[in-house]
Amino acid sequence: MIYRRPRSNVRGMGYQLEPDIRAHYGVGLEGSRLDTWGRLEAIRTRELLDRYLPAAPATVYDIGGAEGPYALPLARAGYTVHLLDPVPPHVAAARGASAAQPDAPLASAEVGDARELPYADASADAVLLFGPLYHLVERADRLRALAEARRVLRPGGVLLVAAISRFASMLDGLAIGVIGDPAFESIVAGALEDGVHRNPDPVGRPEWFTLAYFHHPDELREEVLAGGFPDVAVLAVEGMARSDDPAALDDPARLAATLRMLRRVEREPALLGASPHLIGVATAPLDNLP
Repeated sequence: MIYRRPRSNVRGMGYQLEPDIRAHYGVGLEGSRLDTWGRLEAIRTRELLDRYLPAAPATVYDIGGAEGPYALPLARAGYTVHLLDPVPPHVAAARGASAAQPDAPLASAEVGDARELPYADASADAVLLFGPLYHLVERADRLRALAEARRVLRPGGVLLVAAISRFASMLDGLAIGVIGDPAFESIVAGALEDGVHRNPDPVGRPEWFTLAYFHHPDELREEVLAGGFPDVAVLAVEGMARSDDPAALDDPARLAATLRMLRRVEREPALLGASPHLIGVATAPLDNLP
């Protein structure tokens, strides 16, 4: 599994990142990804946040929040946002960016583990898991992270959980032609077989991502339900639209049409797997009290 934890009874403390994950994020791609080839992912994710989050000043826990691409704008919008991430440089960057918006800082930014949240029961109006399910390869760990999200949510609180599609690397490889590289084909074949994406060279080929788990859409739905949520809607984020086409994203009319099309089919089961990213939306049970 991705996080190795020595024996500890303290929530959110005492674990280490797997070397491949640490090496990949040490390259420093995360800070610019959502402004470059991940722009459509960011646009659609923010749209879904606007749609499903309760009104500010609700309390939001951004678990796996990286450098704060979602947490910081939410804080500026009046939300009380606590960011947690397992990568210390991400947290340091988030703290720096928070200090740069002194009128709307993050409520906190800490290093921690999605499976052992350092927050009280029923203390959040919303929880974002926009990364932890990528890097928890073992199902038991993913269910533990989901159960922790449920634990800290108030009754009726909202969960938004992101996953990478089982077919994402195959479709990307076909689109850009890298599928002809035997090393990449081997990565794709492994992910299609068991969902585990294994990059043998996360530093030399960081564009091939790192050790991660890729979900089938039905599997994401099943895991959220197994985590204790009574229902879940699984939505396509980018769908089949190109996320790295500046012409499409910079043309307001074309972007607006693209977003309208994506909304029309965002729940279509026959198309979900073609979206590189998926988001599950669920609410905590109304009896979600300790």
